[in-house]
Amino acid sequence: MAKKLIPLTARDIILQADAETIREAFEARVKIDELLVKREEAYRQIEEIELQVEELVGEEGAFVYPEPPVPVAGFNKPVPSARPTPPKPKPEPVVKEIPEEAEAEAEEAAEEEETAKADDKKKKK
Repeated sequence: MAKKLIPLTARDIILQADAETIREAFEARVKIDELLVKREEAYRQIEEIELQVEELVGEEGAFVYPEPPVPVAGFNKPVPSARPTPPKPKPEPVVKEIPEEAEAEAEEAAEEEETAKADDKKKKK
């Protein structure tokens, strides 16, 4: 079990700490630095894997990654994907084409209506 951590100033370390404690602290810091290098390498490997997935899919951000299997230190919430999901394309408006026969019938009906209105006006005069 680790010793209880007590905040130390540089003065405390230089004047009051024994050589063994300073040596242990230095070795611990060296080990932490080595682990941070391994962590960075792991993130680079993850990036390479994600790039390979994108190459297979053929589009950046199209594949949605599942949540990481374990929580990652330094992040408040597990991030489901390093890349944001792309916006969904909006469907194009559907334009219905009116068959020529229906269009011709509509024109004839409009003409008949106009003729009927004109006839009504003549009758009223």
